[in-house]
Amino acid sequence: MTKWVYSFGTDRNEGDASMRNLLGGKGCNLAEMAGLGLPVPPGFTITTEVCTHYYAHGKHYPDALRAQVEDALRAVESSMGMTFGDSENPLLVSVRSGARVSMPGMMDTVLNLGLNDETVEGLSRQAGDERFAWDSYRRFIQMYGDVVLGVDHHEFEDIIDSYKRDQDITQDTAISAEGWKEIVADYKELVERELGRPFPTDPMEQLWGAISAVFSSWMVPRAITYRKIHDIPESWGTAVNVQSMVFGNMGEDSATGVAFTRDPSTGENYFYGEYLINAQGEDVVAGIRTPQSLTLKGREKEGGDLPSMEETMPEVFQQLDAVRGKLEKHYRDIQDLEFTVQKGKLFMLQTRSGKRTAKAALKIAVDLVEEGLITQEEALLRVDPQSLDQLLHPTLDPKAERDVLTKGLPASPGAASGVAVFTADEAEARAQAGEKVVLCRQETSPEDIHGMHASAGILTSRGGMTSHAAVVARGMGKPCVAGAGELHIDVKARVIRIDGRTIKDGEIVTIDGSTGEVMAGAVPTIQPEMSGDFATLMGWADSRRRMAVRTNAETPLDAQTARDFGAEGIGLCRTEHMFFEASRIQNVREMIFATDEDERRAALHKLLPEQRADFAALFEIMKGLPITIRLLDPPLHEFLPHEEEDIESFAKTAGLDTDHVRRRLSDLHEMNPMLGHRGCRLGVTYPEIYQMQARAIFEGAFESSEKTGEAVVPEIMIPLVGTRKELQLMREAVELMAEAVFEEKGKRLDYTVGTMIELPRAALTADKIAHSADFFSFGTNDLTQTCLGMSRDDAASFLPSYVEKGIYERDPFVSIDVDGVGQLVEIACERGRQVNASLKLGICGEHGGDPASIAFCEKTGLDYVSCSPYRVPIARLAAAQAAIRKGQASVKPVSATASTKKAAVAAG
Repeated sequence: MTKWVYSFGTDRNEGDASMRNLLGGKGCNLAEMAGLGLPVPPGFTITTEVCTHYYAHGKHYPDALRAQVEDALRAVESSMGMTFGDSENPLLVSVRSGARVSMPGMMDTVLNLGLNDETVEGLSRQAGDERFAWDSYRRFIQMYGDVVLGVDHHEFEDIIDSYKRDQDITQDTAISAEGWKEIVADYKELVERELGRPFPTDPMEQLWGAISAVFSSWMVPRAITYRKIHDIPESWGTAVNVQSMVFGNMGEDSATGVAFTRDPSTGENYFYGEYLINAQGEDVVAGIRTPQSLTLKGREKEGGDLPSMEETMPEVFQQLDAVRGKLEKHYRDIQDLEFTVQKGKLFMLQTRSGKRTAKAALKIAVDLVEEGLITQEEALLRVDPQSLDQLLHPTLDPKAERDVLTKGLPASPGAASGVAVFTADEAEARAQAGEKVVLCRQETSPEDIHGMHASAGILTSRGGMTSHAAVVARGMGKPCVAGAGELHIDVKARVIRIDGRTIKDGEIVTIDGSTGEVMAGAVPTIQPEMSGDFATLMGWADSRRRMAVRTNAETPLDAQTARDFGAEGIGLCRTEHMFFEASRIQNVREMIFATDEDERRAALHKLLPEQRADFAALFEIMKGLPITIRLLDPPLHEFLPHEEEDIESFAKTAGLDTDHVRRRLSDLHEMNPMLGHRGCRLGVTYPEIYQMQARAIFEGAFESSEKTGEAVVPEIMIPLVGTRKELQLMREAVELMAEAVFEEKGKRLDYTVGTMIELPRAALTADKIAHSADFFSFGTNDLTQTCLGMSRDDAASFLPSYVEKGIYERDPFVSIDVDGVGQLVEIACERGRQVNASLKLGICGEHGGDPASIAFCEKTGLDYVSCSPYRVPIARLAAAQAAIRKGQASVKPVSATASTKKAAVAAG
């Protein structure tokens, strides 16, 4: 018989950390902690396989599940010496989700389950505190009513607010036991009025309602959105954890808190966290009360006035600190802990790998290596390459003037300026329209996930460093300032008020998530510096990766930026981008409008000096590193004027008749220009274009070599080749020009000629094309379009639906379609190297900066990847991870040039 339920706890412990896929992260770690002898309240986990069964069978459970749940519940009763549903000595439980990866706040939780009008009296007698018991009861009705029964939680809050106004009190803590009894009655009346049936009083009915609610929450919109953002498969499902309750709200000797074994924002090695005395767990993360710092150091860092746990509960704090050390040493990683103190006794409710910023991830990985807990290779595998994006963007200029409104908690580092918006929907809509937005809320909730994802930054007036806004923002790499309590954020009026000032919807605000400052208006930024832990980790990555990493660049700024980030050459220089500058476009257009070859050559002659200077500048920056220059690729009509004003201006400057210009524009119009007169087809019909570019390349190479003393070896790439003959013709033209320049200069240089593989025919006939090629560079942007028959400019309207329905696992223009496009790449590599063993292979599409695509490139045996400048560090780390995972960490880099340059660029 299939086992659907696994117990955890001191007396009966059936799981461990190796069972994550079955028990989920929370369940396996509760069992692991119990196995380590830590104080874990007993409970049981309903496996992720039940979730899969539940959705595969019309939301019905396996036949054996009920009996297994009842057996596990009896084991909990035995451990606790209490009985579920008993009016004298009631056992209460929590019901929580637990997927195999952490999804903070995305799914549902119910606490204090098992309370009714009879068991609340038993709880009161147990605790010797009637107020505590009825407070727990109202919390249960509110949470169960919201999560399981679907009654809006604001309706419950309105009842409490109304009661406090009537009684002229401001704090929940001032409500007496009799007050809570009155509120409980109003809660039950609300539920019956909304649902047409009473609030359920049978504890077993409550339990199964909560279990079903947790499984159902796997498919709520916020959870689906979170899974899409973090690439979590729907098929994984969630487990459900049922655990005996312990209470942090039993008085001044009770507390609850959330902690990290190191600072998840900076990676600093100190105990980081927050707690609340006389509270339950949701009070900490929901931002309802502002929590206190766990440690004296944390209190001093945040400038808090309230005493730390280290001061108020020194003995319990020492126990918790010992647990911190034990768990971090055991898991060899930063841990995110949840704990409760019940009448002076510590209980551990959760441990999981702590979500951290990119900055913290780097520091923690490097520190753990230095502490001897993990190896360098493990450190490299611990850092998500995509997360490095957080480190590669500007921060606020410390010298810039700032109109500081207030200071909150520095919840997630980085800085952002944007228009203030007050709802998640507005944030998403305005971001889609191209605006940078800062989402301003009293506190965020899981329903805000889409707006948080769309925002440049997040600002809240409530909540602490472990609030929903803080945790989710850190995971997304978004700047966040939380708990800016001096701000009155009025969501309905769409305005922020502070000290007589107002910030209205659409006005610009700036937040600094590293300091907690909130500013009116925009603040200038400065570029990041790559050093310290980043340089250390990148050095380890460079020593282990096999593939070289180049950049896509055609301007000196992009080339220098990429070089600073450790690029080992240029894998794609798009020469057409150089033609669009205002000072050149007129000459390009005159070349296109020429009526014969002589006129075309005259126009091209004007472009030659500028093109030569372009190449010389790039060669100089790259100092002998390889540069692949793609000759002119796009259709000529892209360079032409289309607006009437531009047409008339061009005609006047060129001395042409306006009607003649319009006729020529009509002649050049193409129905499908992507598959039209472009790429090498231009070189075949207008060979003088490629001849001019080849001359500019060779002359620029000589000019750079003379200036720097570095040998330049240009790599000249012919675009859109589909046949061997096309490449042969273009290669011959380049070679003729090379010989002409060499004769003029009286000296020679080495160069190579290759092609971009971006058509299926080129991939399939690579064994023929390779006879005339020194290298292949896979242009996977166009190869994806031509393989899938899909325009990336138009696919955005339907591709999200394709991904949602599982037709493609990911957007194929973001991550390579391994089964289709990938197979063409593999075929071209195999067939090309069959006839040319020294054929150099690289990739230069957008996929060159995508970690999953880089892993495919490693598997396929490519020599290098090329990506945009800011993705170079991402590619360096991803290439190292791919090599480690493939077991090739010790293989020498293919490019000898790259190898000699690595030491120079390791520090970025």
